[in-house]
Amino acid sequence: MTNSRDPEGRRRALLAATVEVVAEVGVARTTHRAIAARAGVPLGATTYYFPTLHDLISAALEQAAEAWDADLVEWAAKLRGAQGEPRQSGPASVLTQLVLGYLADQPRARLECELYLAAGHTPELRSLATHWLLGLRDLLTQLTDKSTGFALATLVDGVFLQATVTGEAPEAEDLRLAIERLWVSD
Repeated sequence: MTNSRDPEGRRRALLAATVEVVAEVGVARTTHRAIAARAGVPLGATTYYFPTLHDLISAALEQAAEAWDADLVEWAAKLRGAQGEPRQSGPASVLTQLVLGYLADQPRARLECELYLAAGHTPELRSLATHWLLGLRDLLTQLTDKSTGFALATLVDGVFLQATVTGEAPEAEDLRLAIERLWVSD
């Protein structure tokens, strides 16, 4: 159980638990009770720190968005470093490895898909959902061109969705070839 004398620790535990519960059961089935149990705090702590379930879920997804921002920075550095490299270590190969690495964390990939679905029903979540979509598209557009960046981002999102539904990542070579066919290099 989280120490009641550490309010910030409780708040962090609630946010982490919310991310885990949403990734496991989805936004629609997430409850105060499930979050409190996962966080190891009394049920009343959820509403003490976050007035509504919506507030709690939104805060947890905002925290997850910060992790996505960090990923985009890492992805940008790795992809920029691969520009001009030979095919086996070039941008298509690097993007393939980044996507497969991301998919290795299935709960996180499910969380992203849950956010997309929830944003369709909850307008307040749309800015968070589009944050990753547009961030990835902008990054890939900077490295290629507008049409190619859009196509690559759409491919990556489709791969995330398919892997989340099936529970299986695509074969690395199949994904690399699909990315390579779309990638426009200078």
